[in-house]
Amino acid sequence: MIAYLSGKLLEKEANSVIVDVNGVGYEVAIPLSTFYELGEIGSDVALRIYTYVREDTLSLFGFKTMREKELFLKLISVSGIGAKSGIGILSGMSADEIINAIRSNNLMRLNSIPGIGKKTAERIVIELRDKINTISASVVETSQTSTTATTSSGNEVYDDAVSALTNLGYQRQAAEKALNQAMQEGTEMSVQKLLRRSLQLLAKG
Repeated sequence: MIAYLSGKLLEKEANSVIVDVNGVGYEVAIPLSTFYELGEIGSDVALRIYTYVREDTLSLFGFKTMREKELFLKLISVSGIGAKSGIGILSGMSADEIINAIRSNNLMRLNSIPGIGKKTAERIVIELRDKINTISASVVETSQTSTTATTSSGNEVYDDAVSALTNLGYQRQAAEKALNQAMQEGTEMSVQKLLRRSLQLLAKG
């Protein structure tokens, strides 16, 4: 079972990366919380890995911090939440925000994430409220990161951001509205920063 990958960032998208480890490329699904912390193509990357194995499936899910991975494992232990849903939740808000929502019984905040209905939000709170205190403190794994804006054109950045939001389950019209508002506010034209601000606006409804 793969639990950790360290290598060069060969490709990256909002929901997946390919990590080159000594000439072997591993495709890894990631949440947006990890995507925000990635460097540029060719930079060093280190990810904590959860290996998902079923009869006809072998998938890798990667996380920048052990805190994210531990929260992900807690989330998929909840009835009705699978690996893709767990990634979606971590893409909808940060690990700290999720933990705070669970501790404060903030069902409305959890319910704002696409695919998370009221009953699922209730199960998350009920089943995890007493378990989240065991999650590690937030510590970023050692590796070089960069928040430099991408070299892509504005249109490419916008299109990538729309694609990421629709893949998370947001309606295209709502995604475009949030992105346009984020751009009008002067948000820097990088996919990471546009997505972060757009998600904040979408969460406010």
